[in-house]
Amino acid sequence: MLGISLRRPKVIAAALAAATLVTVLGSSTPSVFADGGVQPTPDEGHRTRPTIVLVHGAWADGSSWNGEIRRLQARGFDVQVAPQPGRGPSIDSGYLKDFLSTIEGPIVLAGHSYGGFVISDAATGNRNVKALVFVDAFAPDKGETVEELTAGSGSILEPALTDPTSVFRLVPFPGAPEGAADAYVLPKVFIPGFANGLPRRQAEVLAVTQTALATNALGEPATEPAWKTIPAWAVVGTEDLVIPPARQEEMMKRAGADITRIDAGHLGLISHPDQVTRVILEAARTTA
Repeated sequence: MLGISLRRPKVIAAALAAATLVTVLGSSTPSVFADGGVQPTPDEGHRTRPTIVLVHGAWADGSSWNGEIRRLQARGFDVQVAPQPGRGPSIDSGYLKDFLSTIEGPIVLAGHSYGGFVISDAATGNRNVKALVFVDAFAPDKGETVEELTAGSGSILEPALTDPTSVFRLVPFPGAPEGAADAYVLPKVFIPGFANGLPRRQAEVLAVTQTALATNALGEPATEPAWKTIPAWAVVGTEDLVIPPARQEEMMKRAGADITRIDAGHLGLISHPDQVTRVILEAARTTA
């Protein structure tokens, strides 16, 4: 008479059952932070997710992060690959600092190799950068240089400190500082030293698609490091011949980083993207 359905009790019961089921299964709701390529749910809006900014190392380009980019994008993250001109920490960190200034909201900043030097310089004072991730990377203290951190480490680059041509092909470039040149790692050093753990053919391609690093970059000192004020994570390749594990461990422990060790060479971001992505996701959880 009042338009009330005689089936209403069944509707209410069904609704209560559904609510109970959601409560019971709530802990298994897919998340952008879950492993295994789980897609994000609609209620995990972009407001709760950091932007992931990736900085490649010397003698590389942004494609070295391709494995991590695919995995992070599949989880719904905004991923940016920052410019890295390879002109030296003062210029390279300046580029990155300006790049970061255009990003709103929390940032997870990851750097590989020389890129770790750059992110540590550039992130200082940027309140949006909530986490640093060093992947087979340098994490210098104020005043330290790549040369100093390489000396005595057993790195395959160490002979270049006394004879640059034993490791690098040197090429002039316009506007170079006095005595500086563009350096490319010789294939005989790159293939067994940088790319150990990768298939030979892939290593050969990487050896001839290098981007240059100006030699003045090796002697420029770091500024006040961001890891003194920003939480840090690290991936250390136990077979790294470029920045040997013992030297990485020294820097990362000094930085208070949460360290993950993987059975990989210097290019672990290429050979082990699942493990590197997992560490980036762990850092991202702290910003959610």
